[in-house]
Amino acid sequence: MLPRTLICVPILCILLGCYPQTVSAEEEKRPNILFIIADDQSPFDFRFYNPKSQLDTPVIDQLAAEGMVFDAAYHMGSWSGAVCTPSRHMVMSGRSVWHIPRKGKPREATSNLVPPRLANNTMAAVFNRAGYDTMRTCKTGNSYAAANKQFTVVREALKRGGTAETGSAWHGQQVLDYLNEREKANDTDPFLIYFGFSHPHDTRDGTPELLAKYGATNHTDKNRLPPANPQQPSLPHNWLPQHPFENSHLKVRDEVNVSGVWQNRDEQTIRNELGRDFACSENIDIQVGRVLKKLETMGELENTYIFYTADHGMAIGRHGLQGKQNLYEHTWRVPLIVKGPGIAPGSRAPGNVYLMDVLATMCDLTGVQAPETNEGLSFKPVLEGKQATVRDVLYGVYCGGEKPGMRAVRQGDWKLIKYDVPSAGIHETQLFNLAENPLEFLPEHHEQDVITVTGYSPKPNETNLADQPQYIDKRRELETLLQQEMNRLDDPYSLWDQD
Repeated sequence: MLPRTLICVPILCILLGCYPQTVSAEEEKRPNILFIIADDQSPFDFRFYNPKSQLDTPVIDQLAAEGMVFDAAYHMGSWSGAVCTPSRHMVMSGRSVWHIPRKGKPREATSNLVPPRLANNTMAAVFNRAGYDTMRTCKTGNSYAAANKQFTVVREALKRGGTAETGSAWHGQQVLDYLNEREKANDTDPFLIYFGFSHPHDTRDGTPELLAKYGATNHTDKNRLPPANPQQPSLPHNWLPQHPFENSHLKVRDEVNVSGVWQNRDEQTIRNELGRDFACSENIDIQVGRVLKKLETMGELENTYIFYTADHGMAIGRHGLQGKQNLYEHTWRVPLIVKGPGIAPGSRAPGNVYLMDVLATMCDLTGVQAPETNEGLSFKPVLEGKQATVRDVLYGVYCGGEKPGMRAVRQGDWKLIKYDVPSAGIHETQLFNLAENPLEFLPEHHEQDVITVTGYSPKPNETNLADQPQYIDKRRELETLLQQEMNRLDDPYSLWDQD
């Protein structure tokens, strides 16, 4: 005999007309996640950030048109010349730059700044516990190995060649093989796929057909310049023949020993290297297109949140730099697109997010509990159009070379960068209004020999404003803000002019 309460409930529902609603299997299905991350890619390479860019990425452009583009997404910075390493640690763990494991730093790895067994609370581990199938393909090295191992399926390799087997197509094929296996097994579990690439990080060996499109060659002769070609991308407007001062790490490998560039910053070298970079980036676009087409065929595309980003940006001639060891916008910023259910097509977010916010956002979008170790902020309210940003202030660090190195802070349109290089006697401050000077032109960009090469003449206010008397209050305000952020985030260093 049924308990009286179980009899009364349906009778009451009949009397009140509140018949139970059935929920279809489709309505119960949890959303998937496809997280796509490139290796070394400036946001200014893309037309949805830089309409004058000559890079063709029709698939990624379509993602931008169908989802939300973030105009102020940043990685927090690095304590290593291998900037990839802390960036990917932050992506995986949702923790800030001084609160993640540091290779060769056992004291910090066991201090209260880094929780014990952190890998058990990283991206794949969190989603595994929530019942998701997790798969990863990406480069090997300069990453968070303990977190990477948490993925159920791992297919990693360093693929920076110019063929299908040695380049980005290999990573794409790993995802396609995984999806084919799911389809054959009739696997209906939700999935989290970490779809990473080894390009456009150097060595940028593009495929022959894409190199030809961008007029580039896989240049290997250190004693000669690469051939000039009118099809090569134009020089960036903020190109310089050299950086105007020692920034704390101008002798790092990326600045002096990239095959095809080395220490050269001449027009032929940089345009050829940009052509190689674009060839590799367009190849990534092709592989993303293959995977999206497969998801569409499987009927999974509309129920999948797609993130597209990079671990950090890249200079390639901008400001006379080649690598990723700086805090200019072309390198501190990252591209970020999110497309998926409930996100308005063609929307843009002007406000600030970090890459470390991605884990919290993934959890929020899927109803998965974020780990207690997470420090990131979910930007789901931004994706839903409920607010413009989740952060007011952004902090950036680079001290992979001489300490303390570089620090940056941004609030609104204003950005401050400070350089402290004791051995070179360098104590430099830069102040930019990014609304008026988005490419962060310096006085050197106003010199006629630079203008002759770039073909762009900056406006008078497109310069470093740090030493102009009318901006002294703004400089002091941001310097105070920077010190507050350094203290809040447990930065172990102080700059020359800080208390």
